[in-house]
Amino acid sequence: MPQASALKPAQLAVVVNEASPESVEIGTYYLKARNIPGRNLIKVTLPEGNGTLTPEAFEILRRDIDRQLDSTIQAVVFIWTKPWAVGCNSITGAYTLGYQEGICGNTCQPSKPSNYFNSRSAKPYKDFGMRLSMLLPADNVALAKSLIDRGVQADLSWPKASAYFLLTSDLVRNSRAVNFPQSGQLVYPPLSLHNLHADVLEEKQDVMFYFTGGTHISGLETLKFLPGAIADHLTSFGGDLLGKHQMSSLRWLEAGATGSYGTVSEPCNYWQKFPNPKVLLSHYLAGETLIEAYWKSLAWPGQGVFIGEPLASPYRQLQFRVNPRY
Repeated sequence: MPQASALKPAQLAVVVNEASPESVEIGTYYLKARNIPGRNLIKVTLPEGNGTLTPEAFEILRRDIDRQLDSTIQAVVFIWTKPWAVGCNSITGAYTLGYQEGICGNTCQPSKPSNYFNSRSAKPYKDFGMRLSMLLPADNVALAKSLIDRGVQADLSWPKASAYFLLTSDLVRNSRAVNFPQSGQLVYPPLSLHNLHADVLEEKQDVMFYFTGGTHISGLETLKFLPGAIADHLTSFGGDLLGKHQMSSLRWLEAGATGSYGTVSEPCNYWQKFPNPKVLLSHYLAGETLIEAYWKSLAWPGQGVFIGEPLASPYRQLQFRVNPRY
């Protein structure tokens, strides 16, 4: 796949919660780090509460955000940790695709398909009327700034790295293994692909991609994630960011990844509700940004929240044709 035109900083809006000094501080830091125009800073006031908004409160928030945007904005990043959900939808799914009330009676059913899935579009708002969205957690200022710094450091890095795809003993959570690429070695970029039968990955110092399945993932503290790394685990409630029942997707960012994903309500194990690694790699390795490649890897994204630094682009300007095995 030839390189698409990657999302530019001027096309990204940064949404901060005026009621949170931490959100404002991180948002201001992000604008400077990414050279994003000051006019792209969008200020809102979030209702107090837990991690889930009501559909009615979300609609007020959405209108407040959208009235401050112009047609050049193709994506937004929310600078907060909660809320991460709207009813049974994720906040990123509800904002980008529209709130899907119909699935909340039975979340174990197909959700709205994304027209952006595996597309060649470089302008989702222009082409599909949808603005991509991602959440950049703001509960810890130092960690948020470190995450932003990793994203910036990733750009044009073309690291010698590895991608790890784990087929675990948790059979229910292995549904997307059909979308794992075969083991092998890419020359350009220099990326080793490792399709492993294992429950745990440990002591690896070159992690750019890590996809697995399980309620909790051990060994993260032994790994070195390279700037721009993407990692997630297929489980029911990884998107419950402050929950304790299953591992939060925040743990990936705390371990050093630059982007992650998790569902906020019971999705069952449809692979379409989780990132497709083949699709993700094809777009990320073609030079697209993290938010573009991640969103393009989801066929049914309504229940999943995307978190991380959206503009990371380690393979930007890379002219690369995807390995035919993908």
